[in-house]
Amino acid sequence: MTVQTPDRSSDLLIAGLHAAEAVLPVGSTAVVYCEGQFGEQDGKTANGLVRHSEKYDILSVIDSTHAGADAGMFLDGTPNGIPVLANLAQSVVHADRVPDYLICGVAPADGLLSAAQRIVLLDGIARGMHIINGLHEFLNDDAEFAAAALLAGVTITDVRRPRSMSELHLFSGRIFDVTCPRIAVLGTDGAIGKRTTSTLLVQALNARGIHAVMVGTGQTTIIQGGKYGVALDALVPQYCSGEVENQVVAAFEGEDPDIIIVEGQGALSHPAYITSAHILRGSQPAGVIVQHAPKRRTLGDFPMVKMPTVASEVALIEAFADTKVIGITVNHEGMTADEIGGAIDDIELELGLPATDPLTRPLDDLVEMVLLAFPQLANKPLATRS
Repeated sequence: MTVQTPDRSSDLLIAGLHAAEAVLPVGSTAVVYCEGQFGEQDGKTANGLVRHSEKYDILSVIDSTHAGADAGMFLDGTPNGIPVLANLAQSVVHADRVPDYLICGVAPADGLLSAAQRIVLLDGIARGMHIINGLHEFLNDDAEFAAAALLAGVTITDVRRPRSMSELHLFSGRIFDVTCPRIAVLGTDGAIGKRTTSTLLVQALNARGIHAVMVGTGQTTIIQGGKYGVALDALVPQYCSGEVENQVVAAFEGEDPDIIIVEGQGALSHPAYITSAHILRGSQPAGVIVQHAPKRRTLGDFPMVKMPTVASEVALIEAFADTKVIGITVNHEGMTADEIGGAIDDIELELGLPATDPLTRPLDDLVEMVLLAFPQLANKPLATRS
């Protein structure tokens, strides 16, 4: 898609303000920086933007280790016309002008920039590109970045910066006024595909005439342009359940959906993350889908910790919350086509639950998983569907 360059002179907010963002139209051009991490767990923000972006026209991905590849072909075996290039200079040449945004597409566990990564983002600022930063490190608070942005007349958006405490929500019980079903897509580890499955499920349900809305709980969904969501891992824990509840209620009141899909974070069993607990408490889901990578032997960023079994995660979720796991989705990393099919069969036989791989199997299988648990959705009058 070709997007005309907007007149920046009247559309910029004052650079350097906390959470400031350029006032540019949806579809403005962007390059995603993901050096050495594209297709990997710590490149999940870049991976997600290549697969889905409602807000930006993604022109290229920067990762010299995979330069020359088509991003879609590299990730999922289907070309999407987004090239992987070696550096920012090549991305500017490819765009034939300076793109509007440079998005930091890496998501390391510590949420901090390396010295090399700082150089690339500062180069983008010097070229006149707005920065989208999803890390825990707030670049508006960094004197070097703030000064550079001010001099260049661009903005830095720190996506994970929470609102002030006075604007945050404690759990209130309003979730019990939400009458449509909620499904939480949880998992057995971080960076295992929960957001991708959530996005594909919402798209597939809507394609079947079932009005589905997604509530995001991480920075990537917000960067993609999701209407409802909160970067849950950036909040004081006291407000986490309430903020999830508030976003689900906002989606229900704003969209009148048939069903709400809530993106998961980490894993309930994960020793380093507690966000799944807040998602279960805040959204009170009637059903849960569990994403699992059968070939993953240890937790992604914690190789000293053995991966849980999918059966143990299902048991933990159902013991922790008043909900039922309705199906399993497979992350096929490191698997052959035959192994994917075998893993799906083994899960269904062991757990007695439907299983599928959303990226290699028809999305109708994912929809049927939901309809099996909530048959009333299939019987809604067409006049009520969006």
